[in-house]
Amino acid sequence: MTRIHEATSGAAGHGDAGRAVADVLISGASFAGLTLALALSDAFSGDISLIVIDRAQAADGAARGANLTDSRASAISAASRHLLTTLGIWPAIADAAQPVSRIEITDSSLQAGIRPVQLSYDNALETGEPATWIVPNSALIAALERAVSARPSIVVRRGAGVRGLATGTLVATVTLEDGDTLDARLVVAADGRRSALREAAGIKIVGWDYGQTGIVTTVAHERPHDGVAVQHFLPAGPFAILPLTGNRSCITWSEETAEARRLLALDDARFLDEIDLRFGGKRGPLSLAGPPGAPRQSWPLEVHLARSYVARRFALVGDAAHGVHPIAGQGLNLGLRDVAALTEVVADAARLGLEPGDAEALARYERWRRFDSMLSAATYDGLNRLFSNDWTLVRAARGLGMGLLDRMPGIKRMLVAEAAGLAGEVPKLLRGERV
Repeated sequence: MTRIHEATSGAAGHGDAGRAVADVLISGASFAGLTLALALSDAFSGDISLIVIDRAQAADGAARGANLTDSRASAISAASRHLLTTLGIWPAIADAAQPVSRIEITDSSLQAGIRPVQLSYDNALETGEPATWIVPNSALIAALERAVSARPSIVVRRGAGVRGLATGTLVATVTLEDGDTLDARLVVAADGRRSALREAAGIKIVGWDYGQTGIVTTVAHERPHDGVAVQHFLPAGPFAILPLTGNRSCITWSEETAEARRLLALDDARFLDEIDLRFGGKRGPLSLAGPPGAPRQSWPLEVHLARSYVARRFALVGDAAHGVHPIAGQGLNLGLRDVAALTEVVADAARLGLEPGDAEALARYERWRRFDSMLSAATYDGLNRLFSNDWTLVRAARGLGMGLLDRMPGIKRMLVAEAAGLAGEVPKLLRGERV
C-alpha cells in the first residue's frame, strides 16, 4: 500500500503532465459515498466535477442496486429523511419505508416465559413527524445509484479499487488497482471499515472487537406489527425487531461469536425456532422473507474511530471514519451527518473563493464531526456492555433505571429528539435546507 507522500503538481486545474483535475474524488459507492456525490452536485448546481470510485463491476448502477442480495434494513432518522428529501431521493423509497410508531424495550433472560415491557414511548416529534423510519438497504442503494446515474457532473469509475494516494500542494493523486491515476482537489474516503484510502493516507484507528457477531434476517409474521420497534436486551446482546412494510420485520441480532456460528449453521426451520424463542411468540407463526440467496447474513461486531478525520486534501466519511455497535441502529445516520457537514463546509469555502481541499474548511469539518462520532461510539459501547450480561444486581439496577425513565415524559422526548438526529448543531441538509 502506497503511503501518503509529497507529489509534484502543476498549475491549478491540472496535475502532473497537464492531466485534468476533478474537484472531488470519492472512493466508495455505498450509502455515504453516493449521497456525498449527490449532495455536492446539488450544492454546486452541477457546476462541479465529481468522480466516484466503485470497486464492483456492473453494467449499470441501477441494475446493481436493484439486485443486491441484502437482508439488512436501516433506521433512517428524521434528519436523514430531510437530507434524502432535499436531494430528491425520498420519493423513490417512500413506498418501501416503514415509519416507527412506538419503541418498546425489554430486559430479560432468554429462558424467561414472560418479557414485560420495561420502557416504551411514542416515536414521534412534537410536529407529529416520525423520529425514525425503517428502510431496506437494497431499496436505498438502488435509489441512490439511479440518482447518481442521472447527474452529468458525476462520473463513476467501476471495476478497480484504490491502491495508493499521494498529496501535493495543489492536488491529490489516487492510484487505482488497474494502474490508472486520477487527480482531484479533494479526495474523500467513503470505502468502509477496512478503508484502503484511510490506510494509504496513514491515518490510524483505535478500536476493539466485541466478541459478538451481528445476524440479520427478514421474517414475515401472521400478526401486524403496527409500526412498533422492539429492542430485547438479552445477556448475549441486543435482539431488535424492526418493522418493515407489510407483516414483515427485519431482525438485527447480536450474539456471542461461538453461539452465532451454531445458529447460522441451523436449517431454516430450527433457525426460525430460535428467532421465535426471542420473539416470545408475539406475532404468530414466522417465515423467512429475505432476498433469494441471502435469507440470513452476519458480520463481526467491533468499534473503531479514526484518529483524524482529515489530512491534506483528504477527508473521511461514514464507516471509513467510524464504526459503532448497531445497538441503536445509528451507523447509517452518523455517516449521513458526515455527508451533510462536509458538503456544507465545502460549499461555504467555495463562496469565499476557496477550493474543495482548503485546509481550514477540512479542519472545520473535523471539529464538527469528530466529537459527535466519539460521543456516539462511547454511548453505544456503554449500552452494549451494560446490557450484555446477566448479573443479578446489574439486571435489577437496569430494571429500576428503565422503570424510572418510563415515568419521565420529558426524558422520553429527549430520547426521541436524539434518535431523530435533530439535537446539537445540525447541518442545513439535515434540517431540510439546501446548502
